[in-house]
Amino acid sequence: MSATSATLFSQASAEVVDLHRFFVDWFVAARADKVDFGRLEAVMGEGLTMITPGGQTLDRDAVIDHVRSSRATCDDGFAISIEDIKPGWQDGDTIVVLYVEAQLRAGKHSRRQSSAVFTTSSSAPNGVQWRHLHETWLQVPEH
Repeated sequence: MSATSATLFSQASAEVVDLHRFFVDWFVAARADKVDFGRLEAVMGEGLTMITPGGQTLDRDAVIDHVRSSRATCDDGFAISIEDIKPGWQDGDTIVVLYVEAQLRAGKHSRRQSSAVFTTSSSAPNGVQWRHLHETWLQVPEH
């Protein structure tokens, strides 16, 4: 891996971890008042698409609206961990990052395989913006 490749992967990996920390803080009622929602808007690139684990395709506005409306909807037990993060395809200022997102919500565990496309952005906190996200259930949430 070249230095440029390593740097872009490092930036994108940091973004994956940091954005999921943001989600935990935003969704947990006890922490939501301390979160800057502008952080999400800054990293969701124009033209973003997301394919949810259930197969629905969302555009940038729908993703942002969903996150905004989910503020403070979880208890203190909500947690997300990022596992098995690795680089995928890369060319120039664009990289695909693969990772597993594990969640604990209301005492129930779920896991999803994710692939995300990032491009560089000097205005984003970690120097990259999300351009596409595809999530697939590995373990459907327990009922």
